[in-house]
Amino acid sequence: MTGASIDNDPMLLPDAGHAIERLRKAIREDELIAVYGDFDVDGVTASAILIECLRELGGRVEPYIPDRFSEGYGVNVAAIDLLGQKGVRVIVTADCGTSSVDEVEHAGGLGIDTIIVDHHTVPPRLPEAVAIVNPKRADNRYPETELASGGLAFRLMEALYEAEGRNWRSERYLDLVALSTVCDMAPLRGENRSLVRKGLEAISNTTRPGLQALMEASGVDPAGVDADSIGYSLGPRLNAAGRLAHARLSLDLLMETDVDAARRRAQELTALNKQRQDATTRALNLARELLTEVDDSERLIFVGHPDIPSGIVGLVAGRLTQEHYLPSIVYERGESTSRASCRSIPEFDITEALRRHSELMIRFGGHRAAAGFTAENGKLNALKEAISAEASEALGGIDLTPVIDVDAAIPLHRVDGGLIRLIAQMAPFGQENPMPTFLSRDLEVVDVRVLGQDGDHLRLKLRDRSGSKRGVTWPAIAFSVGADRIAELDLKTGQRYDVVYSFSADRGSNGGLELMVRDLAPTSVAVPAVEVGTGGSL
Repeated sequence: MTGASIDNDPMLLPDAGHAIERLRKAIREDELIAVYGDFDVDGVTASAILIECLRELGGRVEPYIPDRFSEGYGVNVAAIDLLGQKGVRVIVTADCGTSSVDEVEHAGGLGIDTIIVDHHTVPPRLPEAVAIVNPKRADNRYPETELASGGLAFRLMEALYEAEGRNWRSERYLDLVALSTVCDMAPLRGENRSLVRKGLEAISNTTRPGLQALMEASGVDPAGVDADSIGYSLGPRLNAAGRLAHARLSLDLLMETDVDAARRRAQELTALNKQRQDATTRALNLARELLTEVDDSERLIFVGHPDIPSGIVGLVAGRLTQEHYLPSIVYERGESTSRASCRSIPEFDITEALRRHSELMIRFGGHRAAAGFTAENGKLNALKEAISAEASEALGGIDLTPVIDVDAAIPLHRVDGGLIRLIAQMAPFGQENPMPTFLSRDLEVVDVRVLGQDGDHLRLKLRDRSGSKRGVTWPAIAFSVGADRIAELDLKTGQRYDVVYSFSADRGSNGGLELMVRDLAPTSVAVPAVEVGTGGSL
């Protein structure tokens, strides 16, 4: 498999040589280096890797993460001016900068060189930086093009250590790389898969007080940490700082060396995450009210309000896309400008659509499936019409009914240790390496409870009375079903359902596995939106 090793030569990354040469000069001549990171987990972890490595090599480093609310995403001129006043002569970006043409030019005017470490989509015109280390560049020779920024920082620092004749201890940073890769939903194949597998082991054995405290506050057992632990427990807490307060809280936690201080910071992030959950619920309900009914002919959701905070517009957009299977743009409307986040479906490249109408925005950037932008309020209607037209053209005539690919149909009583061990060998699971999905028919509902602040999750016990092992019962969980869908299903004990599911760690704290329900329907009715894989029944 291409890129399956983590032994790929980092010097194959675009401009790696230029970046290393400039960083070595800055270290040698005692120039002040700013690490300018994004406020999500990928940006924060990449920043931590760069800061710790550069400092260990003797560099003077000034960390900088912009404030989401007063500065917005990416590199900005005011921040560059502030860093220049502090004496910064080199800026190294982490998870941003590929589209910052004007900002890099401004920095150059102040005598500041810029090194961009980023993995976002490459625009037609690149900034005139000293180096743009981005594997999505057309001239890239590195085997893995889908590294997250944490992975990029990891590989670049490896090359810098080698150039400096210093011993590179990868185990010190693989924990951060795993956080970065999983939280940014980078494809878990090739090199990313290898990095996360080794990174999960590094998290289990981490000596970082901050990460230890975060696992303790999250209720994550270090011995059993997996990609789900990152995606559902650790990542949301780290992201909560940038969504509601300032991402510097998360950066400081990851680099904290004092155990007591680390625990205080982890508790602060946990409290912020609870606030984030509550704010997301309120904003999502508001967005649903504004949206009312989505017409079947519409191919884009575009909604905003002053009371939808910019820190959670991406979460709201993600939920709307999940519920309607349409590209979604959600924005916080400010006094004169609005900040938006976009989430899309595989059939529609949202960032490319934005790029074709860049004149309507102040700034934008992102990936095929996720993007963000800032625009003047007076141009929002024109932008909505333009992107809606793009979506209608790209998605017109396409059946947008979401489909769940089922790998195998299997009676639940036939699930045994051998199957579970086989599945475990395929881990870690995530983007482009999903957990295998199964279909089991005629399962009896033994117990059902509605969970969640909005009552949109389900906790179940399901029994298979067929086969020789009569009465085998499994705990099950169904997330984000939606209150309306739950009411429609009207589940009661004794009813029988055909269930599509994967396996996950038991969130009921029983130390085993549970079924992660993807869909279900009464046994007398065909399971909707399911395609059984060619492997047939086990």
